[in-house]
Amino acid sequence: MTAINGHAGASANNQADAARESVSTAVMFGAPAGAQLTPEMIKEFVAELEVPFTPSVIEWRITNTTKANGPLRGQVIPYADQRAYTDRLNALFSPAGWTRKYTVHTSANFQRNNDDKVVAKVFVTCELTIFGLGSHSATGEGWADDDNAGTAAEAQAFKRACSCFGLGRYLYYFTGTWVDLDERKRPTTTPQLAGWATPHGWREGLRPQPSDNRMPDAGSSPKSPKKTLIQQKQDASQGERDEVTRQIEAMAEPLGKGLYRGLLKTLARVWTPREVHDAALLQKVLVHMQSANRGLRRLEAALQQTGPKALTPILRSHDFNSVSQINTLEALHEIVVALERKMECGLRE
Repeated sequence: MTAINGHAGASANNQADAARESVSTAVMFGAPAGAQLTPEMIKEFVAELEVPFTPSVIEWRITNTTKANGPLRGQVIPYADQRAYTDRLNALFSPAGWTRKYTVHTSANFQRNNDDKVVAKVFVTCELTIFGLGSHSATGEGWADDDNAGTAAEAQAFKRACSCFGLGRYLYYFTGTWVDLDERKRPTTTPQLAGWATPHGWREGLRPQPSDNRMPDAGSSPKSPKKTLIQQKQDASQGERDEVTRQIEAMAEPLGKGLYRGLLKTLARVWTPREVHDAALLQKVLVHMQSANRGLRRLEAALQQTGPKALTPILRSHDFNSVSQINTLEALHEIVVALERKMECGLRE
């Protein structure tokens, strides 16, 4: 039941597709292969793992229903498909930067309480290893008479192991929200995620408070007019684009004008992110810029060991006179790798 470190299932949305397309370039500056991560790098990676998923990959599961005091209503909680988890791990560490291993065992038959049926349980344990950060394991379970017991238990175990690193842990803060259901028991509206449950809000320092997850009374009605699902999706899509745009704009100072504008021009053929209206393309630009920022930090760390003189001939070999002239991720990667090799040679001498 061991899966390849990638998507396990059908194709995901455009945003995930764009992230996969840019993996080969954008993960250049994940954890250095075979290198010992510094405490600062570990802190940075853990912080990125803890950031909530974008709202577009969030789905809602009905956990309870009631018909008291009016129409049929359901209690829903948010969750993300395991593809969202693998996308985050691949973007931060590359598919080669982490592994997962599954073990399966079953319990003895026993009588189930809700229907008195004698049945066994399937238990799947996932051991997740992120090179440089460590390993965590967790277990998922399912009833053996369920055809999807193994698949469900595997996904549950993987997500629980991810949460030990902080990935997806924020979803455990939700206790449930009541919404109206249609005749097929599907939510007629999508709950609004709190600011802290979005990437932008989390990066701004917002965190869950006890009142954020309090369940409304099952018979209560919203204070504002309801929006259709189409309207809500449109609002969410615009909100995500605005959020990603803000994150890209925040990268201007740490990257410098040359690299910042170079990435925008190369990837999106624009000078400012507000000229981009495609959410998937915006996400691709952001992933590249985050990777470039990690590359610059690695460059600074290597310079502390080698001194600036070691960098000069490397820059000149790429027709650059200074770091500020670097305008592509590929050039930055080649320069960082060359300087780190010099650093390693100096340490061995």
